Amino acid sequence: MSTVTALLAARSADDAPGLTFEGRTWTWRELAGECAARAHWLRGLRPADPARRLHVGALLDNVPEMLFLLGGAALSGTVLVALNTTRTPDLLGGDARRADCDLILTEPRHLDAARAAAKDAGIEAVDYEDASYAAALAPYKDAPAPDVPVDPGTLLMLIFTSGTSGDPRAVRITHRKVVVPGENLAGRLVNAADVVYSPMPLFHSGAIMAAVAPALAAGAHIVLRRRFSASGLLPDLREHGVTYMHYVGKALSYALMATPEKVDNPLRIAFGNEAAPAEQAAFAERYGCFVIDAYGSTETAITFSPDPFGPPGALGKLGEGVAILDPETGEPCPPGVSGELVATTDTGLFDGYYRDDAPERTRQGMFWSGDHAYADENGYVFFVGRSLDRLRVDGENFGAAEVERALGGDLPSPFAVYGVPDTASGDQVMLAVTGGFDPDAFAELAGRLNPKWVPRFVRVCGALPLTASNKILKRSLAAEAWLTADPVWYRPGRGPAYRPLTPDDVTALREEFARTGRTHLLEGR
Repeated sequence: MSTVTALLAARSADDAPGLTFEGRTWTWRELAGECAARAHWLRGLRPADPARRLHVGALLDNVPEMLFLLGGAALSGTVLVALNTTRTPDLLGGDARRADCDLILTEPRHLDAARAAAKDAGIEAVDYEDASYAAALAPYKDAPAPDVPVDPGTLLMLIFTSGTSGDPRAVRITHRKVVVPGENLAGRLVNAADVVYSPMPLFHSGAIMAAVAPALAAGAHIVLRRRFSASGLLPDLREHGVTYMHYVGKALSYALMATPEKVDNPLRIAFGNEAAPAEQAAFAERYGCFVIDAYGSTETAITFSPDPFGPPGALGKLGEGVAILDPETGEPCPPGVSGELVATTDTGLFDGYYRDDAPERTRQGMFWSGDHAYADENGYVFFVGRSLDRLRVDGENFGAAEVERALGGDLPSPFAVYGVPDTASGDQVMLAVTGGFDPDAFAELAGRLNPKWVPRFVRVCGALPLTASNKILKRSLAAEAWLTADPVWYRPGRGPAYRPLTPDDVTALREEFARTGRTHLLEGR
């Protein structure tokens, strides 16, 4: 099995275009040279604990420096910690501490957050656009890559995901975890003549494994966009001759809204996950390409092979070593009944969490994903959603507990935050409160939250359902979602205003679920 280091070495004499960003292009030879310079710089730094490798946090948008650092980490044996740019400084400080970051490399737009997080973690923040950073790299210009032994099991990155407790966990990303999907996709979907479009956040595993890795393995040309733009997608595809793009969740929905008619463009394949079946079909027709929607998580303990001849929306067939189990009894779920996806005999590419045993994930000798699905009578699997305390909104993972902590000082207890299905993909945030609800005051409060955390629905209950041990029964709340006799307030757009959910709203929501092929998520409600 190869390593990222070996893949970079194979590109180091390649003068074909390797990376384009905002009007500038690097050949693969030049890109490898930038990575080598970072590798030498990183080797000159020392970790706080000599018993471990250096850990460098990266708080960056999709900029070339993120890829140069990734390659530098591979060539130097350093661990790159991908920090989420949407998190607040206090949460970032906790992430940096848990991941043992020795410093944080950032850019001007995130410098204040990086400095606050670094101070919290007792480390330094470095602005890569500062002249001192360029001076530190200057001695290594054109230097060959250092000779550092690595193997497929060598730790390369830490990428955060959300656990059911709401506290992010750092997933161990080894060389093999990047190389295997990269070589697999390069062998099937990407070749050296392709142009790979990467607009999804590089602090998520999807962009690394489904865009950067196959391009590196194949020697394809990466076109990097700082952030995804629905209006910028078509111009980018045409300008750069993009043939393969990576997406997550509602990106296809946003693209469809920006391009209401069939468009001429060079795109051949859109590869990603969590797009609604109807959006997949509409995007494929409108852009004249194949859409391959695969199941994936940062852990990559469970994988499915999409079947183009299977029913719409199916992830693939339930294979050996993967089961759908009742999370309470551990018994297999019959066809049509949703349960938790579990790796029963093999954890695939999952190499564990960093400094976290995660007993609720790895109990009974199996890996419990926290993702819910059901299988039909023919074994085809359909994704239902994340666990109730683990939400995914617009491709962003976070925990309900994080939102509850942010609201804790401003709302009377008890209250509960949980996920309900989104009409296109992933979840929407729902809040259940007791007593009265002031929509204007809450809108002002919500304006201080991470935009992804702001509740779409607020249910006003006389009392919250409780377990025998007086824990809030979120399963019951989520099962009823917004289809309840209790008053529900609704935020229909991107603005802060809430209004009562009406029967017409419910009808419109049901129609949208039907249009996107996700009506099954409302079954029983």
